[in-house]
Amino acid sequence: HMRLAYLLSLVIFAILIGCGNCVCDEFQQTSCEFSIASMSRGVKRVVEAIEQAEGAGARVRRSIGNMQLRNLDPFLLLDHFSVAPPAGFPNHPHRGFETVTYMLEGSFKHRDFKKHEGVIGPGDLQWMTAGRGIVHSEMPAENRQNIGLQLWVNLPAAKKMMEPNYQELLSSEIPIVDRDGVSVKVIAGNSMDVDAAVLTQTSILYLDFTFEKNSKHVQKVPSEYNGFAYVLEGEAKFGKDKVVVKKYHMLELGNGEDFTIETSDSTARLVLICGIPIGEPVVQHGPFVMNTQEEIQQTFRDYQNAENGFEGAHDFK
Repeated sequence: HMRLAYLLSLVIFAILIGCGNCVCDEFQQTSCEFSIASMSRGVKRVVEAIEQAEGAGARVRRSIGNMQLRNLDPFLLLDHFSVAPPAGFPNHPHRGFETVTYMLEGSFKHRDFKKHEGVIGPGDLQWMTAGRGIVHSEMPAENRQNIGLQLWVNLPAAKKMMEPNYQELLSSEIPIVDRDGVSVKVIAGNSMDVDAAVLTQTSILYLDFTFEKNSKHVQKVPSEYNGFAYVLEGEAKFGKDKVVVKKYHMLELGNGEDFTIETSDSTARLVLICGIPIGEPVVQHGPFVMNTQEEIQQTFRDYQNAENGFEGAHDFK
């Protein structure tokens, strides 16, 4: 009887171990599925970019840098501009951040007080680090509607007074990848295993996507990044909840990592822009972006006195 009881206890123990493994396997599978779902980003909010006047007769659709969304660290502004002569952006200063101008149609001519000038055409990019000071003009180079995007990227305190710098890339120098009905122009960062050519002061992802109908792409975005997408044409479904967003609308990404974009019966063109937040105070007064009110006041004095980075500013015509 003792031997029988011992054998019976072994059988019961084996059954319990087996069931335990079943429960464990099921738990692991469930937790794995939950983990994948929690890594996928949703959509935090959608903002319509309302057209407004800017510069000298220019029209812009501003989705970041308005009353609805003052900034999205490290991004300060996104303008979708459309400008025909004689309108434009005549001489004006900058300090403490970067401007990224990406032409979609037409051309823009750029001149600054350091005698740097050039023209960027369709698909070309200018990444200007204003640093301690730039005074420049940006004017349409063709007698038509000249259309593009201008993004303002903040600089950390340690780099706000760095020397100004330009990177200008022709459209042909910006890598493009096509895969399964999705085309991406890799302006900054990485997509579909392709790296951008531009060097950035802060870690940034800037991608220009074109989607055919019934296409899908999952973009890896580091979990610490803030990010947004802006729809230029058509409409697409975004994030784990497949939020439908149409042209001239910006959407802020929720927390997570992977971000899914897909189309059904519409094509779409959009930019996806993400970056690591700087996490410092932002004090902005027009074209000057610093960390404190005192620094802004000093910047105004420097500009008025043409010193500390603005030497020669008053002679620029």
